[in-house]
Formats: sequence, structure tokens, C-alpha cells
Amino acid sequence: MRRHTFLLFVCLIVLAGRVHAQESQLHAEFRHESESFKKNCAKFSLKSFPGCAEVLFTGHPLHIAVGSIAPGNGFGAGPAFVTHWTPNETWRLNFNADAIVSTNGSWRAGVYGKAIYAKIKPGTTTVKPYPIFNVYAQATSLKKIAYYGLGPSTTRPNQTFFGMRETIVGANVVYPVFGKPLNMSLHGEANGRFVDIRESPGQASPSIEQIHTEATAPGLSHQPAFAQFGEGVRVRPTLFGDNLRLNYFVNFQQFLAVGDSQFSFRRLTVDLSHQIPLSRKTRSLLPRDHNGPDDCSTSATSATSDCPSVTRDREGSIGLRLLIAESFTSGGHVVPFYFQPTLGGSDINGHMSLASFQDYRFRAPNVLLLQGNIEHSLYGPLGVTFMAETGKVALTRGDIEFKHLRHSYAAGLMLRAGGLPMVYLMFAWGGGEGTHTIASMNTSLLGGSSRPSLY
Repeated sequence: MRRHTFLLFVCLIVLAGRVHAQESQLHAEFRHESESFKKNCAKFSLKSFPGCAEVLFTGHPLHIAVGSIAPGNGFGAGPAFVTHWTPNETWRLNFNADAIVSTNGSWRAGVYGKAIYAKIKPGTTTVKPYPIFNVYAQATSLKKIAYYGLGPSTTRPNQTFFGMRETIVGANVVYPVFGKPLNMSLHGEANGRFVDIRESPGQASPSIEQIHTEATAPGLSHQPAFAQFGEGVRVRPTLFGDNLRLNYFVNFQQFLAVGDSQFSFRRLTVDLSHQIPLSRKTRSLLPRDHNGPDDCSTSATSATSDCPSVTRDREGSIGLRLLIAESFTSGGHVVPFYFQPTLGGSDINGHMSLASFQDYRFRAPNVLLLQGNIEHSLYGPLGVTFMAETGKVALTRGDIEFKHLRHSYAAGLMLRAGGLPMVYLMFAWGGGEGTHTIASMNTSLLGGSSRPSLY
């Protein structure tokens, strides 16, 4: 723990040094935020409430970070710091740091830096697709994660719980190779992952070490450090006059266990998402690569924060998604259970899948998931959504096929207010194991980049 905390401390020192170098700009940002606070929050009224919420939860350079830290670990809140620095006409540097503590004592802290090469061609005002370089350090400690065993045939009475702390220190790059209409980019990443699995006492079901061993939960007795690398290709074309928006991502990752190669493995992920707008004013909800997780700016080159305001536009869309993840191991190697993806409720990153089942219900090295949803605004930022899902987990790649799939349906309300984190309240049914109500708030601002995955 001391080593991981030291790495975070070093990153904070580097961030603080950069902030000191741009003290005058930072002073101006604080002054602007103070003026916005006095204007919107000095006197409470229903009319001023949206503006006050934007200042408190999306403002620069300081605001309150909120979100569901992970399923089963409550709602978290804490401070967030965001600032930008433009040293010249070519480079833009973004810095983001936050720390939150949840209602059950779980926590997350991280620092995130971006270097954006946004060069404008002389004689024009157009910014070409730009490469983005990211560095980050994030530590997450969770007190309660459910584990039912591995594979598609586990049962609910098998439920156990464990606690986990994971520190991720790394860097990645998003490098565009083709602009419109294909919008293709290459992705590369290099991470150090440090995991510590612990007991989870005081829960309604036993702690994991009371029931399971290395045979049924690989990696339970000890967790080596991992060097993790990844290479990917992403395309985001818009077709038929912006009536079909695609987001295709193919990623190949290598997890190399340091000092214990039996836990080394590789993973191939194919994630194909489609959005069909139901109106011309329907926004794209994809994360913006130029933002940190606590930044909702719409432009990579703007000198100030330009988060979107709350809109009353009628919006709606149909979404379709296919996700396939397959793991590869050499003879005698196994995938640690804490790095295996899950289906059911929401996963450890907060992504819903087979929502009618309990969180983390099915866990295995290989996953197949099909999702379809339709959503539409009701009034202002409030909307309604319906989702149908089918999928399965598998212990071997050969079992990833469209047979013996689990099914789930969900309906509920959603809230998208400007750049504030997206909120869902869903009621799910149809999986054969009862119903499940999910209340969730995204861990990033709307338009903010995703945080490093915990698996």
C-alpha cells in the first residue's frame, strides 16, 4: 500500500508544480468560478438551481465529484480539480485529480494528465484530428464485491463476498489515422496493475476465503503485480446523413504476471455499438477523448471550460451493441478471477449487463453480450429508456456461441443535465431469478473520458 500511495503522491507533486507555473491563469479560473457561484448559488430558487448545480458539480478548477463507485459499494463524493494549460499554439495540456469516499467506506483517488497535439493549419481555423497522450495513476479500494464462482452454471446460494484494492499506473495514446468519414484511430496502452484481495466480513453471505480455494477462485491466495499492454483500432463513422452512428472498437491486451507466469494471459475484445438518432437534435453520448473524467468541455482547443448547458431539446435514439471478449492462456496458465469479466446487474466498472440478475452474477474468462435499447426525453433532461439483453459467460472460447443465452429486460428513467454525471433508475426482470432495481450515477461527467478499467 505504501508503494502505491507513494506513486500517487509523486504524481500529485508533479501536478502541483505545473499548477504553480501557471498561477496567474489558475487565479483567473478561481475568480471566474467564484463569480459564477455568487451569481447562481447566492440565493436559492428553482430558477437558479440548474445553474448552481453546474457550478458545484462541473465547475473549473474545483468542483464536487460524485458517482456510484462500484455496485454494492454505495454512492461516493469528494473533491475534484481540473485545469488546462496551453503553452503554445500546438500543444494543450489538461490536468485532473479527484478523490471520493463512498457510503460504505470504499474509496477511489486518481490523477490524470493529457497532452493534446491540436495543431491548426496556417490560413485556416480548422483543427485536424489530433493525437492524445494520457498518463494516469488511480487507486481504488472496494469493500464488497460478490463472487458466485466461475462459469455459467453457478447458483445464487453460492454467493460470497471479497474486498479488493487495485492501483493502476500507466499511459496510453489515441492516434488518429483517418478523419471523416471513417474517423479511425489507433490505440496503445501500457499499465502496471497492483491488486490486493482481502476478506469481506460482516456481509449477509460468507467471505470468499471461507468457501473458495485456488481451484475455484484462481488468484485468491496471492496476487502478483501485472504489466499490462494493449493495442486497438477504433472507428466512429456516421452514415446516411448522420442517421446511423457507429462506434467499433477492437482491442488486444496482454496481462503479464511478474514473478508468477501461471497467471499471464491475453484477451481479445470486440465491442460494436450502433446509435440510430430519432431526431436531428439527438446528441452523441460518447466520451470525449480530450477530456479527463471530471471535465465536460466540448472543445479541445477552447481556453476556458465550455461544458454544455441543460437542454430542453427533444432527443431520442435506438441503440444496438454486440460485445465479445475472449481470453487466451498457455498450457497450465489460468486467468485470475478478479480480472475475469462479469455479467449481471452492473460490472465492477459500473456498466449494466443482464440487469435483472444480481451484480457480478456470472463470471468467466469469456463473455458474449447483445444489448438493444430505446430511449427518449420526457421533459427537459429527464427521459425514459427500455432495454433488452441476452448473453452468456463461458469457461472456454469454444462455448462462446449463440446458444443457451440468458435474457433480461429493463425499463426506467434517466437524467442527463448538461455536463452532470448521467443518472439511471432502472427496474429489471425476465432472467428467471427475480427482479432487480438499479440506481446508478456515472463515475465521470457527461462527455468526460472513461476511467481505467479495473479488469
